[in-house]
Amino acid sequence: MFAPRQTQRQLRQETQVSQTWTLQVMSMFSSAQLMEDMFSPVCFYDPSLISADFCVGATLPHGMVKVGLDTDSPGNQAGYDANITFNAIGFSQLHDSGTGGGASLSNFKLWPLPECESFTSCNTSMFVRGTLRKALPDGSPDDAGSPGYFATNLSTGVQVELTASRHTALHRYTFPSSSREPRIVVDITNDGLISNTDPVVNINTTTGRVTGGARFASSFGPGRYNVYTCVDFKGDGYNFEAPTEHGVWMDNIPIQNSTQFIQLYSGFLSEMGALLTFPPSSNSIHTTILARVGVSFISSDQACANAESEIPNFDFDETVATARETWNELLSRIQVDTRGVDNEITKLFYSSLYRTHISPADYTGENPNWSSTEPYYDSFYCNWDTYRTLYPLMSLHDPEEFARIVRGMINIQQHEGWLPECRGATTQQYIQGGSNGDPILGEFFVKFHEHASALNVSADDLYTALLADAEEQSPNWNLQGRQTTAWKQFNFIPSDIYGPGGTATKQVSRTLEYSFGDFSISQVARILNKTDDVAKYQARAGNFINVWNERVTLPGNSSIKGMMQPRFADGQWNYTDPRHCSVNDLLQSTCYLDAINRDGFYESSPMVYSQYVPQDTAKLILLQGGNESFINRLNFIFDQNYFDVTDEPSQQIPFMYHYANRPGLSTQRSRMIIAESYNTTVSGLPGNDDSGAMASYAIFYLMGMYPLPATRQFLLASPHFPKVTFYNPVFNTTTTIIAKNFRGNPQNGIGGTVFVKSVTIDGQPWHSNCYIDWDVFVNGSTVELELTSDINTTCGEGSDALPPSLSTGGYSGSI
Repeated sequence: MFAPRQTQRQLRQETQVSQTWTLQVMSMFSSAQLMEDMFSPVCFYDPSLISADFCVGATLPHGMVKVGLDTDSPGNQAGYDANITFNAIGFSQLHDSGTGGGASLSNFKLWPLPECESFTSCNTSMFVRGTLRKALPDGSPDDAGSPGYFATNLSTGVQVELTASRHTALHRYTFPSSSREPRIVVDITNDGLISNTDPVVNINTTTGRVTGGARFASSFGPGRYNVYTCVDFKGDGYNFEAPTEHGVWMDNIPIQNSTQFIQLYSGFLSEMGALLTFPPSSNSIHTTILARVGVSFISSDQACANAESEIPNFDFDETVATARETWNELLSRIQVDTRGVDNEITKLFYSSLYRTHISPADYTGENPNWSSTEPYYDSFYCNWDTYRTLYPLMSLHDPEEFARIVRGMINIQQHEGWLPECRGATTQQYIQGGSNGDPILGEFFVKFHEHASALNVSADDLYTALLADAEEQSPNWNLQGRQTTAWKQFNFIPSDIYGPGGTATKQVSRTLEYSFGDFSISQVARILNKTDDVAKYQARAGNFINVWNERVTLPGNSSIKGMMQPRFADGQWNYTDPRHCSVNDLLQSTCYLDAINRDGFYESSPMVYSQYVPQDTAKLILLQGGNESFINRLNFIFDQNYFDVTDEPSQQIPFMYHYANRPGLSTQRSRMIIAESYNTTVSGLPGNDDSGAMASYAIFYLMGMYPLPATRQFLLASPHFPKVTFYNPVFNTTTTIIAKNFRGNPQNGIGGTVFVKSVTIDGQPWHSNCYIDWDVFVNGSTVELELTSDINTTCGEGSDALPPSLSTGGYSGSI
């Protein structure tokens, strides 16, 4: 049993794994297993990196249940806050991870009460019952955990431990010895938004089982969803047949002996739930109670069935061990050589890799909207954040999960008409960019088309789904699909079209992203030998040129000439200040989702969006005056802080020097970003993690690569490790990247022996120092990088040394 009176820090020190939250292994595993685990990826996971709305709690990879601590912090989008001044208010079963906006999910909080003067005097309301966590000597909260496990010590003397299976959470509450009437609150109604309607609460007085559910608001869209729970209790180390007291509560008033919410007079948004009293243990000075919480979006009956099938015996330690084994196998597919590398870099790497497997969540069997034998995934929050780096990372080491996600996306298109863009709790949510599901499907098919059938992905269905996005007008492009009628008529989105179907905003950024979406479709068409479609969608991929205004200059700097700009339907130009929506914007605009936002851009400036043509950067260089002018513009973007490390539109910019034949500058910029913006402290993430977008971004930089979604190329720099290996289970191959004469990582990211001088693949010279092809991962090749301290390295001498672009013939012929 977990030693209840020790602090989490004492247990961390016993494991001798500094700040890695592996406290529980000492009590749950043998010393032999502990020694083995010391070198496992899970031991480098560091959840002290818990800023930016990251879900700190227990879950499985892409699990539906994400059980964790909720606080009353104003920044509790994922429940948790490391700031100890905020009260703990419950331990809920569902969370999203790394999102902004409203606090999503956070449903069905449990809360331990060690002592009340009487049943009816217990504080049940979320606004009254909260308490602080115990503090460690350094003032931080006494929290701890590892993949699949979380624990905290409350100031009331209760120790809380959490673990999870796919659809079920298991709580373990150890009460102080003074607690003679331990009680647990089951909160049915308080989600993160306090939005419940139509609550149901039932208590089985014979078993103590609590069932119920309610209807809640979507956190980033107009919809509402139903979700249900089933909670069972069991003594740990002792037995009891039923609770000694029970009752339904409303707000802060428990009604003893009541069993249903209809026995109370409730109002709109009333807080409601169940309160149960349990007999204390006669076998130990501490009473420990297990609470098994099944969850379902279908019904309470299904929530009970989930719990009974997944954790039938309430075995907490076994559930933790299973989760740990599952995480370790997944994280071990990418291995790094840590010789000469600071431990913090390794912790940052595996903590980031962990966070890329939280979302999207596998809700298979839990879709209330239609019945299907296909997988169903949710928590796409949102594709605009994740398509750039999350799914290319998945291609490298988790293609089977990727295939299931793609199948689920296709199935959503088959039932709703368009691919999902932003989705949460089974509801459609607001689109941030274009139709960014297109490059996700393109990424999968370009990388795995030869294995698609074996992975149960239909090429015909995938292509049909892409064409639905490209060709069929959505009735509401705020939630799904594109504004295709205008797109096809004008070859850009005009800023003065106000027809029905969605808001007249983001016209320039949508034009750029629709262009890249059509490029992704053309890549799939190439594989399927649909030559007419290849020509059609490659032409539409060039539509970015229609919002390029060569006459616009940056105010105060006429050398920065040419900018992506809004345009009217008649071809005349509108104008948005290039500084708009940047730190240099005199108006401090946000460019967020706003129906009166007429600037044409979403969440970033024209200076940044004017660099977003990943399918044809060579053309962009010509538009911006050639290599020297292009490099000067990139330098200006960084020097004047237009580059925004917290936001996805900036992500590709540090690697764009590659296209101007200066890969050393890309390498240094990317390393400076890691050194300046990422670490393993509480504030170690730049902004929201955005469902793993920022985590996957950091991983690619640490591996010395940047992906080009829906292509077979990865831009190349030097890794932060002397060697990185990738195991891909579909190919059953292991690819190795070796940094020859690796001499460590400069602390500030500047200089060092980190620049790629030459590349060999399986012992043969490779024609480019700037990119490698997907074939190296298919074949399980060994890639060796000769490093130098000379920042003036180039991509190489041949015509194919530069990364490919559409206008230079880089994406012609067969794939």
